[in-house]
Amino acid sequence: MIALMGDAELDEGNIYEALIEGYKHDVRNCWWIVDYNRQSLDATTADRMFRRFDDIFETCGWRVLTLKYGKRQLEAFRKPGGKALQDWIDTCPNADFAALTYQGGAAWRERLLADIGSRATFARLLESYDDASLAALMTNLGGHCIETLTEAFDAARDDRPTMFIAYTVKGFGLPFAGHKDNHAGLMNPRQIEGLRDELGIAAGDEWEPYGGLGGNAARALKDFVAASPLASRTGEPKAEPVPVPDVLPVPEGSEQSTQAAFGRILFDLAKSGHPLADRIVTTSPDVTVSTNLGAFVNQRGLFRRQELKDVFRAARIPSAQKWSGDKAGQHIELGIAENNLFLMLAALGLSAPVFGTRLMPIGTVYDPFIARGLDALNYGCYQDARFLLVATPAGLTLGPEGGAHQSINSPLIGIGQPGLTYFEPAFADEVALMMRWAFAHMQAEDGGSTYLRLTTRAIPQLERTDDGWQADALKGGYWLKPPAPGAEAAIAYAGAIVPEVLAAFAALQDDIPGLGVLAVTSPDLLHRGWSAARSARGTGKTITPSHVETLLGALAPTAGLITIIDGSPSALSWLGGVRGMRTSPLGIDRFGQTGDLPDLYRLYRLDAEAIVDAAAELFLGDR
Repeated sequence: MIALMGDAELDEGNIYEALIEGYKHDVRNCWWIVDYNRQSLDATTADRMFRRFDDIFETCGWRVLTLKYGKRQLEAFRKPGGKALQDWIDTCPNADFAALTYQGGAAWRERLLADIGSRATFARLLESYDDASLAALMTNLGGHCIETLTEAFDAARDDRPTMFIAYTVKGFGLPFAGHKDNHAGLMNPRQIEGLRDELGIAAGDEWEPYGGLGGNAARALKDFVAASPLASRTGEPKAEPVPVPDVLPVPEGSEQSTQAAFGRILFDLAKSGHPLADRIVTTSPDVTVSTNLGAFVNQRGLFRRQELKDVFRAARIPSAQKWSGDKAGQHIELGIAENNLFLMLAALGLSAPVFGTRLMPIGTVYDPFIARGLDALNYGCYQDARFLLVATPAGLTLGPEGGAHQSINSPLIGIGQPGLTYFEPAFADEVALMMRWAFAHMQAEDGGSTYLRLTTRAIPQLERTDDGWQADALKGGYWLKPPAPGAEAAIAYAGAIVPEVLAAFAALQDDIPGLGVLAVTSPDLLHRGWSAARSARGTGKTITPSHVETLLGALAPTAGLITIIDGSPSALSWLGGVRGMRTSPLGIDRFGQTGDLPDLYRLYRLDAEAIVDAAAELFLGDR
């Protein structure tokens, strides 16, 4: 696995989170090639970092190969006076080197004469170069020298992780090479023509493969590429589909949390011997147990490059976690670095197109800490990695722990992230339905990743009379309490706030005839469908109403809505705009208080009383 990066990227803190995690797991067969041009957008790389990167990576078991000098420079260093030149280059400040590169050969000569020109052997060496050849010599760095690069790559033939620090000039070969503003520099037409002529490329052939090489060289290179192993690949390897059960059994229990249901469903899969279970790989940033993955790991084990015994079990120390590790293990333990979680999910989720073998990655994390790894999550989805993200607990559920574990805006992340479908189930049967959908969605041609926002709050389960609700639930919502035809009011909720919703429904149904309760299982799918329908209206095509329009079409045009979610009220308040309904949105827009759930729901206006008050203001005030 080969990664290319600029040296300024090494300022990113998540680099070192990944480096530490890789050391723990003894990562092999990995190259990082650093374009060490010593310039970023705003500044020149600090000189103090010289050798620091080597120290850091070597401490974590990496081989570090520094490609500082090109062959022309090394040849000059062997001549009389060359040692003085090498010493000067090694001590030249990064900013000075960049500025002299931009100024060219005359500036190089003037500076070198001023600094070390008094040394007779060096002065004679300097006289042997004209300004153009001197500029070419001073910028003949290791990262621009093909011989140096290939020798370095050939020297790393084992599986030890290796970092190549390839010294380069930013903008090498261009008019603004070395200039501090060159990050977004663009050449003008005259400069483009000059570069084209210098490279020997005919006008109009700028995008021709092997342009400017000449006939013999172009043919030789073309033949070489055609004979390489890469050329024999016919495209992405084809991953065989992983069978998914028609139904995932719903865990039994009159009271359950969605988090517990998730863990039980995964445990039952692990025991079942179904082919799907063999392709599942779970991972978590030090919250494996507290997100209910423990039972799965008991069944399927930890992934370890070397066998790991369960010391506690061998010592007969009682524990619910009976974990041993080997290469057949299906759970990857991570440290407390959520960015690594999403990097891992992205890598596992790309196994099908990269390796031709499909894995079914599942990552668990505390819901508020999605934000810690949001950059890697975003780019994992951008790359079309396929995984199931289970974030739990959410909202105010962990009230006694205060604000550290309370989430507000994660539903908005779920709605706004392309390539990720967000569900917020309330009941165990919804969890089973959505997990089964997610496993299929990971493999669909037009599929993607799935985010389940779960909770540790145990709530009474429903006794369903049929499965008619399921199709609508997978579209984003269904009527838990269908409204009467033309009803004037409805309560729309998402997630485990449903006990408060049903209590309010019981209190209001006599005063508001026909009151409906809408279970929003996916604010994301409802919003996405509505947005797509609105966008299509300008195309002149026949438009099918979106699912949310159909659902809300059961209400009177003058009806009002109360929306409620244990998260940002914005996640549901937009429902009022679908048909122009008066809306009273309830949710949380602040956090940090510690307490039990009844007290917190009362404080943040998420209890049944708050719903009744909203109804009185919205509906009963006109009566």
